[in-house]
Amino acid sequence: MATRKTTSGDFENPRPDDGQASQGTDDIAGRGGPSDAGGPSEFETPSGEDALAAESVDTEIEGFLAGVDDRLLAAKAGIEQLLARIGDEAETAQSQAAIDANIVGVGVGLGDGTFDGGVPGDPVLEVYTIERESAGDLRARLASAAGVSALSDEEIPIKTVHTGVIDAHAHRMRLRPAPGGISCGHRSITAGTLGCLVRGRTAPRINRLMILSNNHVLADTNAGPLGVSVLQPGPYDGGKHPADQVAILERYVPISFAAGATNVVDCATAWAWPDRVRRELMHLSGGAPQYFRVGATPVAATLGMTVGKSGRTTQLTSGRVTAVGATINVNYGGGRVARFVNQIAVRAAQGDFSAGGDSGSLIWTWDARRAPVALLFAGGGGTTFGNPIATVLARLDVTIVA
Repeated sequence: MATRKTTSGDFENPRPDDGQASQGTDDIAGRGGPSDAGGPSEFETPSGEDALAAESVDTEIEGFLAGVDDRLLAAKAGIEQLLARIGDEAETAQSQAAIDANIVGVGVGLGDGTFDGGVPGDPVLEVYTIERESAGDLRARLASAAGVSALSDEEIPIKTVHTGVIDAHAHRMRLRPAPGGISCGHRSITAGTLGCLVRGRTAPRINRLMILSNNHVLADTNAGPLGVSVLQPGPYDGGKHPADQVAILERYVPISFAAGATNVVDCATAWAWPDRVRRELMHLSGGAPQYFRVGATPVAATLGMTVGKSGRTTQLTSGRVTAVGATINVNYGGGRVARFVNQIAVRAAQGDFSAGGDSGSLIWTWDARRAPVALLFAGGGGTTFGNPIATVLARLDVTIVA
């Protein structure tokens, strides 16, 4: 695929044509980089089954609410007004009044038979709280301090659900410039994670700022082709081409599914527009993105090493290296299973270190160095697996931009 280029600072901008290159077939695909009805106007065209399905869902919801006690709906409306009182002085997803009242949302659910949860199967006011609180205490708070007078009626059943602050698909939003740890992906996949930024070790790639992630995230598991659009967020999270394009597929190490074959890496690079990405990684604090940098010098994983990662699905997590030199069979779907050797394994002390969609995350030491250790690519049953980062960088002939 032919490309035109302009420069931005130290790095070149990819300018892909509409055409796409044929896929490389050597050890590293893309070793040379990106190559080159009208009917009557008074009638609407069909909008597709998704729109009709949405209309059906709306009708079902309206039908359910039509049978709910008016007093319960009045209480719900009062809380919704409270949630909407956003101060003019700040852009926030939560009003101060709602924070003071310890609420983050409200809905109509069904009773679960507990004292506070109403009669089983009957409509109940389901209130989502920031901190744990009993239904009685919440009722009193809302009826007085918050001014939701309808809740003074003791006959309105309330079920409190502790959710904490609710993230709108944390690490899955559109963010410019896009940091490491956020949703991204090849235009034909669901979504993975932007690991970090790298640059080539030799000309001409030394002047290219590139995204590092997995082959199956950026190259759609060997499908390519080189020059194809990489989106942020990934398609599953709403990314669209070309509006959300941040890079084009530049190089990948093919994954072999042949009998008896072994793999050591699942990795790829995408040539980014420098103004659409940033070298920092992200995590959320108080619902807002916070940024940090990792080191550029890889270190080898050792048993018991404490490591961290920031990923699209489980966000910022820590764990310990539980195995090195691991050999695993990885299922890529469609009957394709690939064997990987010399991998590292990580487990979190509590919960999961990673989940689906975290593929491509950079794993780094949980200390002041934040030295790169591995590239996360697979997992199951609470264990996460990563490619040693030194091998990834060598196979792609890149260095981390720290």
